[in-house]
Amino acid sequence: MTADPFLVDDIRAASRTLVRAWGFMGGDFAGTDLSPSAVHALIEIEAGGVTARDLGTRLRLEKSSVSRMLRKLVAAGDVREAAGATDGRVKVLSLTAAGQRRVAAIHAFASRQVTDALSRLDDGEDRAVLDGLRLYTGALGARAEAPVEIVGGYRPGLIARITGMHALYYARESGFGQRFESVVAAGLAEFCNRLDRPRNAIWTARQQGDIVGSVAIDGEDLGGTIAHLRWFIVGDGVRGGGVGKTLLDTALTFADAQGFTETQLWTFAGLNAARHLYETRGFVLAEEYAGAQWGKDVLEQRFVRSHP
Repeated sequence: MTADPFLVDDIRAASRTLVRAWGFMGGDFAGTDLSPSAVHALIEIEAGGVTARDLGTRLRLEKSSVSRMLRKLVAAGDVREAAGATDGRVKVLSLTAAGQRRVAAIHAFASRQVTDALSRLDDGEDRAVLDGLRLYTGALGARAEAPVEIVGGYRPGLIARITGMHALYYARESGFGQRFESVVAAGLAEFCNRLDRPRNAIWTARQQGDIVGSVAIDGEDLGGTIAHLRWFIVGDGVRGGGVGKTLLDTALTFADAQGFTETQLWTFAGLNAARHLYETRGFVLAEEYAGAQWGKDVLEQRFVRSHP
């Protein structure tokens, strides 16, 4: 079916209100001092037999985010880790007694919240709420299974979308703010003005028309025969499914074909999943130093890949 644009706007507005009402925007979430992802993790762990990898898949979080969250939950005394029965390297998660009490309180709080909201509805409207939520979440889940296509070149909305993805991800994961977003937006906008030159290129990963990832090769800003890999990011909904590998391979194939002698990229310490991917593609750490160009002190890193 073709969606009514006015209906789309209304659903987006209602979704934002729902997110705020549930506490995703800050403050107490589910009556706790935990993040939404930690609350969801505890509920998943309660079912039993869950590993860190399972959490990453179910919550659509990357490995480093899951690791940080679990460290906090273990330190708080809510979760324990035990070696798997068949593979000691795999840690099976379970709730401690304190964790069980916390989850019971979360369930009680959420039940009260739903009961209170439903009490304000007329007869039969509670079923309409359930049916609507099931339909909508089912449709969103179907989107997650849609194929991802790698598309080259500029398309309308690219600058805003890629900037937004970077701003939201790094605000959440690293605490970056306005300065970081402004630097990304300005650099990307300037680069797109040079896409008509053959040594510059950008690719986006698209799922049902929406941008869910990006990468670029800037063949000019470092000078000589050095390529600069920039704006590499993959959205939460497709992370871990091979989209990042495909984007990176696409960019490096282009750089090889253009005759660059090496490709460089700048990142910072702590992004372990990304670093592992870079190193599997031949990048090596060439330099690291303390820096604050993104508005926060980090250990900046420069990786280099020599071309065959």
